Amino acid sequence: MVERIGISLERDLLRRFDRLIRRKGYSNRSEAVRDLIREKIIEQEWAAPAGETVGAVFLIYEHEAMHLSEKLTQLEHSEFHRIVSTLHVHMDQDNCLEVIVLRGPGRELKRLADRLISIRGVKHGQFVPGATGRRI
Repeated sequence: MVERIGISLERDLLRRFDRLIRRKGYSNRSEAVRDLIREKIIEQEWAAPAGETVGAVFLIYEHEAMHLSEKLTQLEHSEFHRIVSTLHVHMDQDNCLEVIVLRGPGRELKRLADRLISIRGVKHGQFVPGATGRRI
């Protein structure tokens, strides 16, 4: 069921919002507003001390980095209850991409992501938080 609401915005703010939604490819304002609301709800889920969230960690590292693969595997095995899946991609002769999908309380996932990213030999790491979709 969809509820209709009305909001009032200053003209300049509305113009800037319209430019933003055009750049992002939204077909209408309602879709853009719904996504903004969902984004705030997800932020609240991540701030909660308990509850289930998801996230992905992207790691770029040199294939030959000193024992890095073993360190990653060891940490991944010790955190198997938080790791849903991993994907390993050979980017070129020397570099690998590891994508690790995590599931659990947000704070724990962020801590685990920071541990993975800070392993010596990781050239670049990034954590992307997400939601399970149940509460949005």
